Amino acid sequence: MRILDNIISDRGSKYAVSGGPCASEQEAKAFIKELCRKKKFAKATHNSWALLSADAPLKNDDGEAGAGMVILRMLEREGLHDHIIVVTRWFGGTHLGGDRFRHVQDAVRIYLDALRGN
Repeated sequence: MRILDNIISDRGSKYAVSGGPCASEQEAKAFIKELCRKKKFAKATHNSWALLSADAPLKNDDGEAGAGMVILRMLEREGLHDHIIVVTRWFGGTHLGGDRFRHVQDAVRIYLDALRGN
């Protein structure tokens, strides 16, 4: 499990991104459970995630409507299969509107760059 913490901050909201090898919905649920063993992530407002598995594309917005689809589309463009990416948000009290999607995209880009070693 790779975690990149405090990567984006906007109007009080803070973001982290994490990910790792994952091949099924069961493994995805186990990954989220393991991530949430860290108290900080358990207290997060949203842990949105997506995964391209052999069975089907999987996603979960965790209350951040549309975030899972943003992550999934980026995984599809990248051609990254059997690897979960989770974007975590701690809500800072101010609604971000459409900027929240840009932050999800930026978080996934940061993760993919780190995965490639850039």
